[in-house]
Amino acid sequence: MCDLVARTGRHLQRYEGGRRLVAGCVGRGKPSFPTTNHYPSLYLLASSTIPPPKTEACIPFRYKYNNEKISHDEQKKLVEVLMIDSQSGPGLVFPKGGWENDETVEEAAIREAIEEAGVRGDLVQLLGFYDFKSKKLQDKFSPEGMCRAAIFALHVKEELTSWPEQSTRHRRWLTVPEAAEQSRHPWVQEALVTGFSVWLENWSHGVGCPDQSKR
Repeated sequence: MCDLVARTGRHLQRYEGGRRLVAGCVGRGKPSFPTTNHYPSLYLLASSTIPPPKTEACIPFRYKYNNEKISHDEQKKLVEVLMIDSQSGPGLVFPKGGWENDETVEEAAIREAIEEAGVRGDLVQLLGFYDFKSKKLQDKFSPEGMCRAAIFALHVKEELTSWPEQSTRHRRWLTVPEAAEQSRHPWVQEALVTGFSVWLENWSHGVGCPDQSKR
């Protein structure tokens, strides 16, 4: 039996401008990116032109093998991302959820990865912000179900044998093309292609995340 307990309810949920703020490791819509090549503190967004996210999501990833003798192109093929079953229909999703008042968005992303996917690791990059619409998340503060998600890359270091939502969330390690094909939402596909894959290419070459604020 899992000792961890998943958060429920929305009494601590953050909202802004009719959008629910979520966090995790991916949403439909065009992303906007931070104006720095370095990992940002989201507390700084209060004085920037980028609205703070209401939700968070993360893309958990790992290297399937660690073999220094193989080429760079071969190494890229060995990167896998972790997806979980959607509770609202067919297809797969990444861990995501609401960003609440008593936590930072980074803490929310890490919490959702543990609760939904049962993994721990390091948040290594904020990939961008994605706006999407969800009928499931409609409420009096966001009647149209609009959400804004901060998407992170999470380098997985530990897979838990038990986690809060393991009875309804089965884990699946997939290549990036496989994950894009099986994603439940179009914005997840976009986040994989325009966010994660671009960042991974640069990170693998030691470049870091490019400044994409002018996109």
